[in-house]
Amino acid sequence: MMEATATRVRFVDLRAQVESLEPNLTNAMRAVLDRGDFILGEDVERFEAEFAAYCGVEYAVGLDSGLSALEFALRAAGIGAGAEVITQANTFIATVGAILSVGARPILTDCDAAGAIDPGAVAASITPRTRAVMPVHLFGRICNVDAVLAISERAHVAVIEDACQAHGATLGGKRAGSFGLSAAFSFYPAKNLGCFGDGGMLVTRSEAVATAARALRNYGQRRKYEHVALPLNHRLDTIQAAVLRVKLPHLNGWNARRRRLAAAYRQQLAGLPVALPAIDVDGRHVYHLFVIETDRRDDLRAYLLEQGIETGVHYPIPLHLQPVLGQLGYPRGAFPNAERLAAQSLSLPMYPELSLEQVEQVTTAIRRFFGD
Repeated sequence: MMEATATRVRFVDLRAQVESLEPNLTNAMRAVLDRGDFILGEDVERFEAEFAAYCGVEYAVGLDSGLSALEFALRAAGIGAGAEVITQANTFIATVGAILSVGARPILTDCDAAGAIDPGAVAASITPRTRAVMPVHLFGRICNVDAVLAISERAHVAVIEDACQAHGATLGGKRAGSFGLSAAFSFYPAKNLGCFGDGGMLVTRSEAVATAARALRNYGQRRKYEHVALPLNHRLDTIQAAVLRVKLPHLNGWNARRRRLAAAYRQQLAGLPVALPAIDVDGRHVYHLFVIETDRRDDLRAYLLEQGIETGVHYPIPLHLQPVLGQLGYPRGAFPNAERLAAQSLSLPMYPELSLEQVEQVTTAIRRFFGD
């Protein structure tokens, strides 16, 4: 058992990863400064090719955020005003923000008991106005994407993956981002693959989608000063691409470490009155977050903070109850699984540099809380 004087356990410690990658990070950024190619420079093009190959797709388009990647996936697919796009009620607001930004209507569905999009709910939500389904690989676990694809193919609608939390996850030998027409990734610093600010990527097998997205991100230009689309500016900075190129070769190792930490959490929390994430094999879950469930969530979180242990809540208010989305007209109680998860989910510390001793510190405190 850990002593009462145990050190603080951060929810995410970004500094530890930075230190482990020096001096390569500084050298990569120095090279950008020396070249001066700060906008759509050499590292952007190289990282796009490397990340596309990593995901197993033909094209990748560097953007300034995961939200932009979701929005441009919709725009490049010709989805706009009057269209309906189906997604789940338990996700980050960027998912529906992208849908609203193109003038389409988000059609929310409940999730399954584990928090993934429910294919049955998707099928029941298809209408003649449906143009896309946007499943979310929530917390790093690939959803039941094969079922979603089958439903979408029958309805002749696109699948656009929200893979913003699932860098490197695999299912049936395919990586997240390679299943649908296109997919979006976020490189927010705390992601499994994160940069030093905001960044994102659209990946696709479609040359037409990639070409449209490249024009959209750069003032709608097909070539310099020839504007064929809306004048938007959502480019990935070269210096962020340089950072990501240093990090990408480490991603598989970091994800393997996350799975080892998840196994340790699962073993040490066994027998407690908490629900644990699903056990998946072959890399389906890359544990961007390790989320447990308990009806004593808020009390447990407060107790852990007293013990010097940081936690997170993802997400405390489901989308249909967000004040800004009241216009969608979904009442409280419309999505019971999403509402239960919002009230009971607690994210424990998770990052590759977390030590097994720190996992033990966290789980020992949880056992104390439950009187074990």
